[in-house]
Amino acid sequence: MNYESATFENDGRLALPGSGAPRSNLIWWIVGAVVVLLLAVAAWFAFGFGKKPEEKHVEQLPNVTVMIPGTTLVPRVLSATGSLAARREMPVGVAGEGGMVTRVLVEPGQWVGAGQVLATVDRSVQTQTAASLAAQISVARSDAAIAQSELNRAQQLVNRGFISKADLERKAATRDAALARVRVAQATLSEQNARTGRLDIRAPAAGLVLTRSVEPGQIVSSGSGVLFRMAKGGEMEMLAALSETDLAGLGVGVRAKVTPVGGKESFAGEVWQVSPIIDPQTRQGTARIALTYNPALRPGGFAAAEITSGAATSPQLPESAVLSDDRGNFVYVIGQDDKVVRRDVKVGAVSDSGVAVASGLAGTERVVVSAGAFLNPGQKVTPIVAKSAAKTGS
Repeated sequence: MNYESATFENDGRLALPGSGAPRSNLIWWIVGAVVVLLLAVAAWFAFGFGKKPEEKHVEQLPNVTVMIPGTTLVPRVLSATGSLAARREMPVGVAGEGGMVTRVLVEPGQWVGAGQVLATVDRSVQTQTAASLAAQISVARSDAAIAQSELNRAQQLVNRGFISKADLERKAATRDAALARVRVAQATLSEQNARTGRLDIRAPAAGLVLTRSVEPGQIVSSGSGVLFRMAKGGEMEMLAALSETDLAGLGVGVRAKVTPVGGKESFAGEVWQVSPIIDPQTRQGTARIALTYNPALRPGGFAAAEITSGAATSPQLPESAVLSDDRGNFVYVIGQDDKVVRRDVKVGAVSDSGVAVASGLAGTERVVVSAGAFLNPGQKVTPIVAKSAAKTGS
């Protein structure tokens, strides 16, 4: 350094060569540098630190209410459909030779007693025939009376020796023949009266008249077919069609509830006969449910039945939990990874308490209670467990 060229300021500080620039310029340089630095920091925060290299979208999983149904004792209820009929239907036709119907004395829906006349047939010819036969009886009796008198006189004369014993025997035979003719005439008249009586169309037993197919003036005979149909004692039944699997566990005396189509009232009955055969075409059999008479039970009508046959332990779900498609009934269960899994089930009895699951569930699964139609198999959800109304069986 050339110390000879250095000079000192008035305050004693060293004055460097070229330092004669004003102090104000140095201050402005410092301020500018600070401003630039602040702008650089602001830009780094705005475009560097504030922006993540790869911003990830957080997926919002749907909340799904599930329940663990457990198992409960559910009555085994078989649902069936079928037709109503008279338990013992009695077709009534012409028992005799027939003729022209003169009167019809009953209407459908009317109760009748055993042997009551339902309709009468003209009997004018039969009446005359019976009168003729009655006259023949009178003639035969007269002949028998004369023969008896002659026999009595012959018995008195044979002791005196006026007639022989052979003549007496002939007169006894004549008397016996006359009495036989009387009996024949009486039997013929009885037969004719029976034939005449069969012209009346009568009820074979007490019951309810279901149909009437005859009117006054109609000519009827033994080939005319059924003129009346009756229900013996008014007893009714339902012919319930059931699969062979359901029939296997069904016995006589099981209670049932029958509801005719179009009506809201149900009628109590019981199974009184189970079909011993299965239709090879439909693979179904018939359970006959006995019912007491009621005007709402009309033979030939259609009805639905619920047959209570024992009880079974099975899971029970709300109706909203059970879905169906072309593959059948199913539910959605939530697996260990909280993913939706389809589970095919077989539905049992349906009651006010819910739907019993006959097979497909153990009762320990987390089953989607509702909104299953909006879920897809494999979808991940957030399960929320609801309290089950069913009691776990032992």
